[in-house]
Amino acid sequence: MATPNITVSGANNQPPSLLGQRTAALRTAGKIRAGIKVLTKNAAANPRAKSLYEHGVQTNRSFDDIARDITQAVPNLTIPLVPRNVPYFTVRPGDFPNPATAAQLLYAFGEDRGDGIRRLYRFPAIFPSDDWHTVMPHGLVAWGANDRRYWSQYSPDGQVRHCMTYAPVPRDPDSKRVIRIFGGRKAIPRADNGGICDPEHCPEYQHRQCNLSGRFVFFVPGIPSTDAFELPTNSFYAMNAAMQTFQTMAFLRGGRISGFLDDKRTPFYFTKKLTDITRIDDDGRPVRVAQWLIAIEAPCDVTALLHNDDDTLAIADAARSAEILEGKGDAQLVAEAPPEPEQETPAARPAQDTITTDDIIAFAEQIGIDAERYEQYANKRWGAGWKRNPQGRRRALNELRNFELEPGSLIDQIAHTIAPTADARLAEES
Repeated sequence: MATPNITVSGANNQPPSLLGQRTAALRTAGKIRAGIKVLTKNAAANPRAKSLYEHGVQTNRSFDDIARDITQAVPNLTIPLVPRNVPYFTVRPGDFPNPATAAQLLYAFGEDRGDGIRRLYRFPAIFPSDDWHTVMPHGLVAWGANDRRYWSQYSPDGQVRHCMTYAPVPRDPDSKRVIRIFGGRKAIPRADNGGICDPEHCPEYQHRQCNLSGRFVFFVPGIPSTDAFELPTNSFYAMNAAMQTFQTMAFLRGGRISGFLDDKRTPFYFTKKLTDITRIDDDGRPVRVAQWLIAIEAPCDVTALLHNDDDTLAIADAARSAEILEGKGDAQLVAEAPPEPEQETPAARPAQDTITTDDIIAFAEQIGIDAERYEQYANKRWGAGWKRNPQGRRRALNELRNFELEPGSLIDQIAHTIAPTADARLAEES
């Protein structure tokens, strides 16, 4: 099963382990598909391929298994199936370790919209991490016959996108036998392009052999499972829209996207929306087409997410106004205010109700974060308006304080957040 990497806060304090110190495995219990797959024109003309496809669909086999059966029976059909865009999600027993999970999902959240077939059009989701890179891992991938052949990977500072591949399996120079590799095959930069991922000059990308590939990782409330589910997608538009939703909710919830959204236990929801997108045809002309894209909804009362902070500010403002009406000026209020307790922290901490953007930038620099990169990160995470919004400045300061003793984790997060800007030119659907 796919196991996306999760950055573990405070990993440097963990004891050494043969399995690694900075990553944890998040297992997945099966796949919910974004659509269906149908036979290609050549495969549909082959009676054997057609028979295997129909039998596989009737017996609820996964589309991956159906494609494998067809390829084994008809070797010249290297790509027997192609995706078809539909307004619903697909859950098939063959995509789950426990086949009964598919029936549970359909029973709990499926709908019959008039055609007599119960399908999954909308379902709830809970994300297990506050890092949207963890719950939506993605990258450019070129697949070989059985595994990834090439894939993109950013440098630790988020500035360079590398093209990676697996190192050749080493052999013993005397016996010529394959050497057993501890920890799996080693990833190395691709040699023939200098290890740099440059789609415009990449033959695999230009021939549509390398494409954007990603997946959502989540739990479904009401479906018992110790493992997460995944929803694969290759749509730049769907992932970009999801990223914006994650960043908005994180801004409103103090950096959190994990768990229920509010005290009413409101989850996120996956659904599909018919959206007009622009693609570039073979002649280089933009063409608008309609597609059913994955969408993430957050059906909660946004004002409720800000309720606690707003109440605190309103109470403070009301008290201050009452004192002024009673004849106390600002100077008198300051004189009567109790002295600030000294803070025993590695960096100075400005008061929350008087913080400025300069205070926040200075605080970031004190804990070792470059000012320019932090501003880029903050603008992308919360929008340019965070500087003008007292609540936005307060949330930014609180986040810095959370990472004050371990700024390395935030530096990694900043690199991940800034790096995708280099992918803007990949917005064309493959």
